[in-house]
Amino acid sequence: MQKIINLLSIFAFVVLSNSCASSYVKINPEAINYVSKNTDGGVTLEYKYDLLSKKYKKKESSKNLKMVAIKITNNSNNDLVFGQDIKLVYENNNNLNLMDNDLLFSQIKQTPAKSLLFLLLSVVNLTITRSGTYGAETDVYRVGLILGPSLAFGNMIAASNANKALKNELAQYSLLGKVIKKGESMYGLISINATNFEALKIKSNFKD
Repeated sequence: MQKIINLLSIFAFVVLSNSCASSYVKINPEAINYVSKNTDGGVTLEYKYDLLSKKYKKKESSKNLKMVAIKITNNSNNDLVFGQDIKLVYENNNNLNLMDNDLLFSQIKQTPAKSLLFLLLSVVNLTITRSGTYGAETDVYRVGLILGPSLAFGNMIAASNANKALKNELAQYSLLGKVIKKGESMYGLISINATNFEALKIKSNFKD
């Protein structure tokens, strides 16, 4: 029986090595130092790729998705609607199809239920052998009964909180259909389906 428990413990550690929840670090597009920039029709686009970290970054890469932070400054003489009066294209003028941010979220979010695998650690015992009055004495502590549930539910809460923070920020900075008034700047997060970090540019229907 002890051999079976030991094998289960080893299996649990192998499985769980990649099961810890990742935190979500807010992007905060207003605080980004943008380095990529171009202008068309009095409208300036600044943008930055490579925003996510940890599990979110791995999922983004494996699914050929990209989250991009952008800043649009409207120095034209018109109020402009993003996605209607102005749009984004690749530098080679190929069309860029924006994804709904909710779709990006559904593809890269963590799965809190996977943290229940930590319950496998409930079978782990700590065995301590010491010298006693009548020879070797063995004490067995069922540390797994505390360790397993603590890690399972702790990681479920962490994953859920991280997902909530990601979803809220994607909703807060959704730009599609937003009006950018003349003389104003607006920040956003966009989602695109892409394998590479291709250069972007803005196209405006208004030419001053």
